[in-house]
Amino acid sequence: MQLIDTHTHLYEAQFNEDRNCMIQRALEQQVQKMIIPNVDSTTIQPMLDLVQQYPNNIFAMMGLHPCYVKPETYKTELAIVEKNLFQSNEKYVAIGEIGIDLYWDKSTLDIQKEAFEIQCDWALALNLPIAIHSRDSTYVLIEILKKRKQNPKGVFHCFTGSLEEANEIIKLGFYLGIGGVATYKNTHLRETLKNISLDKIVLETDAPYLPPVPYRGKRNESAYIKIVAETLCTVYEKSFDEIAQITTSNAENLFNI
Repeated sequence: MQLIDTHTHLYEAQFNEDRNCMIQRALEQQVQKMIIPNVDSTTIQPMLDLVQQYPNNIFAMMGLHPCYVKPETYKTELAIVEKNLFQSNEKYVAIGEIGIDLYWDKSTLDIQKEAFEIQCDWALALNLPIAIHSRDSTYVLIEILKKRKQNPKGVFHCFTGSLEEANEIIKLGFYLGIGGVATYKNTHLRETLKNISLDKIVLETDAPYLPPVPYRGKRNESAYIKIVAETLCTVYEKSFDEIAQITTSNAENLFNI
């Protein structure tokens, strides 16, 4: 039995005091593979250091997070992403995390769209999947993807939307990334998932953010993905081994790991 955390920020400062112990806890919980999204140029080296330290367990994405798409720096940041993708010897399993965030700053929507489209084109050129950040912007992204002539494959990271949104995303050929929100008391996500095939689901933590119950208000970590899997056992009325096998297979196929 193996689990894959498809989205975890292991380089975050919140892990500085116990990072290796935290990763070891995940491995002990059979979380054998963890995928780290990049956010901007400052996270590249810490991310690659972890990949070098755990080459069989940790895998890197390369991309520019929409919250770091700023008018004065985004072209420079995109150039750094492009150089890493096309001119370095590093192996990246996806382009991410990319997308649109309308929670923090709506004024940058146009350049967020531009950055997203550019990075989608790079994903197609390199035959890589994308990991999409869609905070308060799921329908905006769906409409962008519908208008494109061709899209890469990928995942809508941290999906918490409606059944209608889920069906639109799946119709476009994307997976849904499911994390700790699925465990929350006041979420509609579990009811939505009952109408979604498990073949379209990958697991994630988004650690150190969005910890599952009973760790809400505390730091999330990759070991807790087991709690998300256990929640899906109830949703889908399947055994833990079945949930692990199907979601792991989905992640392996999507990210080619």
